Amino acid sequence: MAPHPSPLIIRPCFQQDLEYVQLIYAHHVLTGTGTFEIEPPSLEEMTARWGKIVERGWPFFVASPSSDLSRVLGFAYAQPFRDREAYAKTFEVSIYVGPTTQRQGAGALLLKELLTTLRSDGVREVLAVIGDSANAASFGLHRKLGFEHVGTMKNVGEKFGRLLDVIVMQRTLPPLPKS
Repeated sequence: MAPHPSPLIIRPCFQQDLEYVQLIYAHHVLTGTGTFEIEPPSLEEMTARWGKIVERGWPFFVASPSSDLSRVLGFAYAQPFRDREAYAKTFEVSIYVGPTTQRQGAGALLLKELLTTLRSDGVREVLAVIGDSANAASFGLHRKLGFEHVGTMKNVGEKFGRLLDVIVMQRTLPPLPKS
């Protein structure tokens, strides 16, 4: 029996996808503590953020149903952890999925694609800076894909009247074999 094809496709994010990206992110800003933004960025701001990432050749992906590649169910991107040359091989990943898509595998597929791409690009260390130490879904996703908890920053954010911790998780990517 042939393996069942994945109902999701991970593909590069294009400008026409950004309306969905903005709506997904706005949901997380308004309802969750995984991001510490208080006001959702406008479509223009999200377009500028996306442009900064893709023009530098860094990965920005979306998850779409294989039956409709114009729909976006989640997105993920990576960028250098800090804007200093000594951090050139260390990237931070960000992943957001739509509220009706959570726990359906989109986040894992997006993160796997980011890790594969970053490894191909020679990245050595990957960090996840996770808002809210109670964010069990994000913590579990990163742990499942080989990230380790390396630190907790206590009470560094405040949202919805709560003081919030930030969890830092890290994964080392093995270098590609030399040919």
